[in-house]
Amino acid sequence: MRQSGFSLPFPFMESAAPSPALTYLYWFVAILIGLLILAVWIVLRKGRRLPGDHVFKASRLSKGNRIFPAQVAITTTSVTLHHAQWIGRLEESIHIAHVSSVKIDTNVIFSNVLIETTGGHHPIVCYGHTKGDAIAMKQLIEKFQTEHYTRK
Repeated sequence: MRQSGFSLPFPFMESAAPSPALTYLYWFVAILIGLLILAVWIVLRKGRRLPGDHVFKASRLSKGNRIFPAQVAITTTSVTLHHAQWIGRLEESIHIAHVSSVKIDTNVIFSNVLIETTGGHHPIVCYGHTKGDAIAMKQLIEKFQTEHYTRK
């Protein structure tokens, strides 16, 4: 006797249909994988290098840069620290004329750069740069400051 309604083409397929509990588990795993892929995409997208000639990106292996590495952009007019966040980003900027000193703290693997202002406010602290990047940042800031004051 044949039942009315939907039937699968082969009899063995009807016995292999998943139970409702197993179906929910498949959906749960699929959503979890989708969220994981979305999180990885966000981390990679926010961690990409900023445009510009003089941008220094910190290592992900250093303090405070595990998920979103900090980046320092140095232009002829300013020094800006970009730190990405899950929502938005944090930027600290100092005009090149207001930079009073650049300190480099070299550790075993990475170097930390402290860029202090003339006003004595909180310095820009950049963790996790290579020693070569830290020296290049200091030389670049000094070069742009020299150019700024010789133009006047």
